[in-house]
Amino acid sequence: MTSNETDTQIVFLCYPLRPDSCLKVPRYVMVKVAMYAFLVLMILTTVFGNLLIIISISHFKQLQSPTHLIVRSLAASDCLLGSLVMPYSMVRSVEGCWYLGEFVCKVHSSLDMTFCISSILHLSLISVDRYWAIFDPLRYKIRVTNNTVTVFTTFIWLFSFLYSFSIVFSGVNKIGLESFIMQFYCAGSCVLVFNKQWGIICPILTFFLPGTIMSSLYMKIFYVAQKHAKVMSERVTGGLKSQSSAHRERKAAKTLAIVMCVFLFCWLPNFTAAALDPFFNFWTPAVVFDALFWFGYFNSTCNPLIYGFFYPCFQKAFKILISTYICGIKHSNTLIFE
Repeated sequence: MTSNETDTQIVFLCYPLRPDSCLKVPRYVMVKVAMYAFLVLMILTTVFGNLLIIISISHFKQLQSPTHLIVRSLAASDCLLGSLVMPYSMVRSVEGCWYLGEFVCKVHSSLDMTFCISSILHLSLISVDRYWAIFDPLRYKIRVTNNTVTVFTTFIWLFSFLYSFSIVFSGVNKIGLESFIMQFYCAGSCVLVFNKQWGIICPILTFFLPGTIMSSLYMKIFYVAQKHAKVMSERVTGGLKSQSSAHRERKAAKTLAIVMCVFLFCWLPNFTAAALDPFFNFWTPAVVFDALFWFGYFNSTCNPLIYGFFYPCFQKAFKILISTYICGIKHSNTLIFE
């Protein structure tokens, strides 16, 4: 009995030879296989979906407008998240252990924050861009150029990188939690813990503030798009052209609604739990927090589907690229828009 108990205990340790090892999450083999299959599919969709958007905008000059350059930078954030962060998070989630050491854990957490924050800020910048283009089109065409967009996207990247790495490597998020961390520390864990101060600052600065800006602007755009569609559909004259314009306005409004719903669905639970958890003695189970992180990652999976596959210009670009470079069918490098 003693030998069996010892063997059972060793099996469920991340590092069986270390006395301070974390307990390994016990899961059936079929459950692990199903989790790996689902998460690998999610990662591949994230990487190749965003890579297709990056290639499309870079390849076709007709797509290199200021708005599309923001979308390309957003796709770069999501693609890097899918290739550099999500695979390691997948192993940690399925196995319940971190095997790469404390330093790599810090780098992984920093990159995780960097790409997630960058993705959210890019989404917010797109909402500002669309709002300005609709409500002040004359100034928009003069002031918003490719160079202007490059400046803003560069600032987003620098801010996300410096903010994330400075917090993780300085340890300001752990001040006041030293005894709590020592009490629950074990070899094989890689968890980013925030004290009450940074538990409030981080969600407000990186989600609630840009999310509020994004929501309010998209609601105004949604209202105007619906209003225009209603006016166009009520016109007696205008024929097919008026009906086509009304259809495009409705489609644009529906796309904006999808953008907001997916964004809030993916990120709101994560940041809400992160903000409240320090005030309730970190009562949220690790498994729940892990699931909430994957909900956030899922936004990066959905972004290429929303910003790419919902727009005809990207659909045509995807068809040309896939048929040319995968199927070997030659096409013109010029996109023709109806």
